[in-house]
Amino acid sequence: MAAVDVEAAVKELRNTYSSGKTKSYEWRISQLEALLKIVTHHENEIVEAVHSDLCKPQTETSFQEIFSVASSCKLALKELRRWMKPQKVKTGMLTFPSSGEIVPEPLGVVLVISTWNYPFLIAVDPVIGAIAAGNAVVLKPSEVAPATSALLSKLLGEYLDTSAVKVIEGAVRETTELLAQKWDKIMYTGNGRVARIVLAAAAKHLTPVILELGGKCPAVVDANINLKVTARRIISGKWGCNNGQTCISPDYILTTKEYAPKVVDALAAELEKFYGKDPLGSNDLSRIVNIHHFDRLEKLMDDEKVSGKIVHGGQRDKTNLKIAPTILLDVEEDSLIMNEEIFGPLLPIVTVNKIEDSFGAINAKGKPLAAYLFTNDKTLKEEFVRSVSAGAIAINETALHFMEVGLPFGGVGESGMGSYHGKFSFDAFSHKKAVLRRGFGGEVSARYPPYAPWKLQLLKALVKGNIIEILRALLGW
Repeated sequence: MAAVDVEAAVKELRNTYSSGKTKSYEWRISQLEALLKIVTHHENEIVEAVHSDLCKPQTETSFQEIFSVASSCKLALKELRRWMKPQKVKTGMLTFPSSGEIVPEPLGVVLVISTWNYPFLIAVDPVIGAIAAGNAVVLKPSEVAPATSALLSKLLGEYLDTSAVKVIEGAVRETTELLAQKWDKIMYTGNGRVARIVLAAAAKHLTPVILELGGKCPAVVDANINLKVTARRIISGKWGCNNGQTCISPDYILTTKEYAPKVVDALAAELEKFYGKDPLGSNDLSRIVNIHHFDRLEKLMDDEKVSGKIVHGGQRDKTNLKIAPTILLDVEEDSLIMNEEIFGPLLPIVTVNKIEDSFGAINAKGKPLAAYLFTNDKTLKEEFVRSVSAGAIAINETALHFMEVGLPFGGVGESGMGSYHGKFSFDAFSHKKAVLRRGFGGEVSARYPPYAPWKLQLLKALVKGNIIEILRALLGW
């Protein structure tokens, strides 16, 4: 869209929001119901669009994207009235008699910039929270997933109130024009480089942001485990999540030198069961999104420090943008693959002398979006949760925490800021407004000049809520 169109769209949204239309319970419910109709009536179209963009298997799209959006919609529809209800809080003796409450109010007009790897889920899920909170919204889908972007524009345009919810497609130019506008909140999902651009643009207007980024998500594998189940869950979170093109996929494994060969063998055996002897021909693996990312992954594989470390997989088909699940053993810390987020089907295994050494190795890197531990050792579990800083931690599982709407999803440090999902999405797009209510009685003259020592003594006692000290102050003791 041209700049004038972006400006006109934002102006229309401002006018709609100023009218109070989006603040009503009835409007919010109507829009959430419309979103639920989209996923209910158009599942096949969504699956086809995502397949066109990523060759993603239907099961992954339906389970990980469509079902998740439906779940978020249903939760918001069920809980919205409770979420909107002011929260009563206790007040102190200083303001007695009084009442206090926290009133959630919408922020205003918000911008959601989504990404390509889960092009339906990551576009719509934040919009659910923004609408539930009573905001007007612009959604900017990823141009890297053009079929899904076009479908989102079509379906949201048909089902939702376009005076309050708009989809603006485009690439860098359109995103730049959008970022030049004043927003009441911006949510961006993607990489750290673009996140810095978004943050700089937001700073000009003091606009708060949610940044959902990524990082190198570790999976620590202890020896006292069910190795078969562990291998299957790592595969599911890695190659079963868009062929590793997922911000919370295990980026590398940490295990002991002695146990590493067993981990490799278990992963290789389960990979063959899942994807066959010719994984490049499997319909259950997504392709690499485009030639740019294919070349980037090839560069990681062909780095002289790791090219001889491949112990499983490594096949590639540039014509069809396919790379087989690939395991690398004993990669060097200064290699390219260990110094950037992989975001693809390559899984390095790093060995340590003792499993406890892995915690320090994780903390030596940037804080990841997720960290995983497979163990039956209770002490190790507790130490992992206590000592490893990450957006989320999962014990004996990978990636599925994303689908738990009762858990916040978000990063820390360079993996992002802010969180959403379920009630956390409502909170992310709301302002918690403090309200204190009083009548004209209960005056405390000690708060007014001229000040005196006894007045200060009384105010101190009132703030502390200490009845005895209040009496002493009033009696001049």
